[in-house]
Amino acid sequence: MENPYLPYPVRIDDIEIATEDKSLKTFKFVFLNKEDEEKFSYQAGQFAELSIPGIGEIPIGIASSPVEKGFVKFTVFRTGVVTSYLHNMKVGDIMGIRGPLGNWYPWDKLENKNVVIIGGGFAFTTLRSSIIYMLDPANRGKFKNIDVVYGARSPGMLLYREELFEWEKRDDINMHITVDGTDDPNWKYHTGFVPQIVEQNAPKADEDTYAIICGPPIMIKFTQPSLTQLGYKEHQIIMSLENRMKCGIGMCGRCNIGKELVCKDGPVFTLEQINQTPKEY
Repeated sequence: MENPYLPYPVRIDDIEIATEDKSLKTFKFVFLNKEDEEKFSYQAGQFAELSIPGIGEIPIGIASSPVEKGFVKFTVFRTGVVTSYLHNMKVGDIMGIRGPLGNWYPWDKLENKNVVIIGGGFAFTTLRSSIIYMLDPANRGKFKNIDVVYGARSPGMLLYREELFEWEKRDDINMHITVDGTDDPNWKYHTGFVPQIVEQNAPKADEDTYAIICGPPIMIKFTQPSLTQLGYKEHQIIMSLENRMKCGIGMCGRCNIGKELVCKDGPVFTLEQINQTPKEY
């Protein structure tokens, strides 16, 4: 049995500044050993621990998609000791990745369904993974209509901007991009908070429509009533939760909501599941 605490060694292959304030960077990693890459078999919606020897590790959603081979991507917000250290690392540096961890979006259940993806801020990482997965030619026929509502504070804080605007040009996905506010006279997309844009643009629910939400807890909280108003039932609202995680494998118990451990039983839950737990989220 392999030690679940041991990370796979990886090399930083590329670093991109993801937002105009430089607080987020996207790191592309390649595995030093081919067999480790094969073991790191993941689904869209999972996360991993980025591990820096002598510094620590952090849980981050996987931004690359299972259909993208030869590398994995993570978009990291500089917010503490480990993330600050990582932001100062260079292409070619060696570190570790532990995972994949947690569950994932229920892709088998979502086949032959309409899927609405709702994201806010830098929590769009696993949603990028999901969109790439669904739009892959081998998978697009498995899903009906795809709608995306994604918002950030300002245009410069949107992640994956080039991809967003490329998706917007396609006729097999409906993009609804929004910002809280902007002074840019050339801004041609929505202005307003995500729950408002959901109410105005997301399709009404029928039995073949599901919504996936990933974002700050406050965004998730206020988006739920918008979806309920559109007819979504609790089992049709799928959320990826953020909570204070440490070990990532359910041993330390720091991320529990009642008896549920976000790192192990989640991070993906339906609203129906969450409503059966203590009102801690």
